[in-house]
Amino acid sequence: MAQKPSTPKGTRDFTPIEMARRNYIFDTIREVFRLFGYRQIETPAMENLSTLMGKYGEEGDKLLFKILNSGDYLKGVDRELIENNDTTRLAAKLCDRGLRYDLTVPFARFVVQHRDELQLPFKRFQIQPVWRADRPQKGRYREFYQCDADVVGSNSLINEIELLQMEDLVFSRLGINVAIKLNNRKVLAGIAELIGEPDKLIDITVAIDKIDKIGIEKVNEELSDRGLSQQAITALRPILEIDGTGTERLNKLATLLAPSEVGTKGVEELRTVFEGTLALGLKAQLDIDVSLARGLNYYTGTIIEVKALDTEIGSISGGGRYDNLTGVFGLDGISGVGISFGADRIYDVLNALNLFPEEALKTTQVLFANFGQAEADASLKLIKQLRVNGISAEIYPDASKMKKQIGYADAIGVPYFAIVGESELAEGMVTIKNMADGTQTSIEAEKLVDFFS
Repeated sequence: MAQKPSTPKGTRDFTPIEMARRNYIFDTIREVFRLFGYRQIETPAMENLSTLMGKYGEEGDKLLFKILNSGDYLKGVDRELIENNDTTRLAAKLCDRGLRYDLTVPFARFVVQHRDELQLPFKRFQIQPVWRADRPQKGRYREFYQCDADVVGSNSLINEIELLQMEDLVFSRLGINVAIKLNNRKVLAGIAELIGEPDKLIDITVAIDKIDKIGIEKVNEELSDRGLSQQAITALRPILEIDGTGTERLNKLATLLAPSEVGTKGVEELRTVFEGTLALGLKAQLDIDVSLARGLNYYTGTIIEVKALDTEIGSISGGGRYDNLTGVFGLDGISGVGISFGADRIYDVLNALNLFPEEALKTTQVLFANFGQAEADASLKLIKQLRVNGISAEIYPDASKMKKQIGYADAIGVPYFAIVGESELAEGMVTIKNMADGTQTSIEAEKLVDFFS
């Protein structure tokens, strides 16, 4: 007996019902993106590894899916690398391309490559899958969709405030209660200076980004493993645990980081974004989180993370400012800031909280029975009229038993079943069966469009 096929771990198939729900998410996000003036682009699923490597930090580079070169991929490879199992150097020889890890780095490449065609500031959105060689677990997949919005070519913090308004509107429309957490990379740089470890900023951010997952004690162990002194680790902990309202936390940070020029700048930026967003009003909870780092090396200013309040699923959206990302591709001075919605995690939240609206699952509104050639021909003419008027309709393709046809309509969730039999055809009528309550109504064929409008 042949082995039953399966998908690779960390990937999933999507049924028609699941796709209807996913499209509800995509359509909601896409509508908000357009409402704020963002325009859509797409980039290839695979990028040159030279584009991807070194942009996500040490941890991110390990999670890149690399694509084996086509043809004789071992040609010219030093056999000693194979014998010594030197996987890092071997991969560099065998793989020139990789699947994209996110949409931000490919977007930076896009901006540089198409610079002469773009009008700055350029506001783009992108809804495409990304891949990460991570360990699959609940809420974490190896293939998943991101829905990104970025603006490049502007240093204004108005962009951050607008992005937070977009976050709030998307989750408000989806019915998800969320907390939006804010921090600033310059604040983290100031903290690193304050504890006497300015050269360990990346090590600090990679470690503290795991606080929610492994706890502060394990984070302290990792900081020690990364070379931070015990004195610095001890000094760091109370800073990460600063409490109070958002304004109180900002005031405490301002006092603490007063000796640091970069830290003071970060607090000022954080205050502008925080207070500017609150002034416009929002439904979401807005917090200042000093431990928020997001672990990505390209952030240089504001850092954003969004979590659902009513279910135990991790970050469902996040982003930040990256002033120098295009510089690694040879185009300096292009500032950018953006956010990304994790569609798959948002799906899991909506599913767990039963928040998908019934109308999101609507497909065919009416299914016509098939009694034979003459009846089918008449039904097809009626179906065309319905479709012209924006009403989804179809006909059962085979002249099967009525029980089978009605069973099919019930199975796919069609709300109405239309009957054009011999008597209806002779009288110019259509019998409409309501699948919910079983009632039937006879109407004139010429009034069918009005019935469903």
